[in-house]
Amino acid sequence: MSKLIRFGVSLEDELLVPFDRLLKVKGYENRSEAIRALIREYLVKRQWVEGRETAGAITLVYDHHRRELVRKLTDIQHDFHHMIISTQHIHLDHDNCLEIIAVRGKPRDVEELSDRLKAVKGIKHGTLSLSSTGKEMV
Repeated sequence: MSKLIRFGVSLEDELLVPFDRLLKVKGYENRSEAIRALIREYLVKRQWVEGRETAGAITLVYDHHRRELVRKLTDIQHDFHHMIISTQHIHLDHDNCLEIIAVRGKPRDVEELSDRLKAVKGIKHGTLSLSSTGKEMV
């Protein structure tokens, strides 16, 4: 288990008051938990910037009736099979599908896969959620 170190932080009222309001809205028990979350978020972003192995999720929404769309998505995913951990296909309604693709790899490669999938004609919305493999996180 990690050693807990206490330190002080000085903030202006104009910054602390809205921060405390946000903590309540987001459900943090205390300032320390919120600061830990902010630090972790920053460290994950640094992992992506530095090109270290990372994990993430690509989320796509599309009309599965669009001609050739599903085949194109499958072909692209096969080109990147070494990075794809899992996929989940959800039928939102008669026409629309949500696909979640869990990925792991170098940030540049993950972003390339995400960009290629989102660029397919017929994709209504696509996002890439950045995360970490957890190896370097506390």
